[in-house]
Amino acid sequence: MSLIKREPRMTWPLDMVWSEQRVDQMFRDMFQDFFGGQGFVDRTVEGGSHLMRVEEYLEDDTCVIRAELPGIDPDHDVEISVADGILHLRAVREERTKEERPDSYRSEFHYGILERSLRLPEGTTESDVRATYHDGILEVRVPAPKTPIKPAARIPIDRS
Repeated sequence: MSLIKREPRMTWPLDMVWSEQRVDQMFRDMFQDFFGGQGFVDRTVEGGSHLMRVEEYLEDDTCVIRAELPGIDPDHDVEISVADGILHLRAVREERTKEERPDSYRSEFHYGILERSLRLPEGTTESDVRATYHDGILEVRVPAPKTPIKPAARIPIDRS
């Protein structure tokens, strides 16, 4: 028994239309993956929360981690913690809109949890971590390690 889906046999010119549709879908999928899918919350992780997008870079002697969190109140909706050398970022996003008219009432809400865990430089403690929030960007700064990072050692392969 074959478990592979069988594509129907097409005849010209229908097979050309089908091929064009497949190529179009392939490009849509590729660009959706490249540009981040559906935007703010597009990738679901375990537990139903979404993967928070971050950028990480080194600025002088500081590791900088930036997360885009527009419309979030950092005092109430963001949790930052450090455990076992891992930085945990968690944000809850909740939006509510209400529209009341004499003859109708309309209410909508959107709710989501964003999470991300990132390994910190060796020897970092929670007292080393500094966080700021400005214009929808959460920025976390951590001192870079003082010791130079050793390059990966190449392991020879024995062919005996």
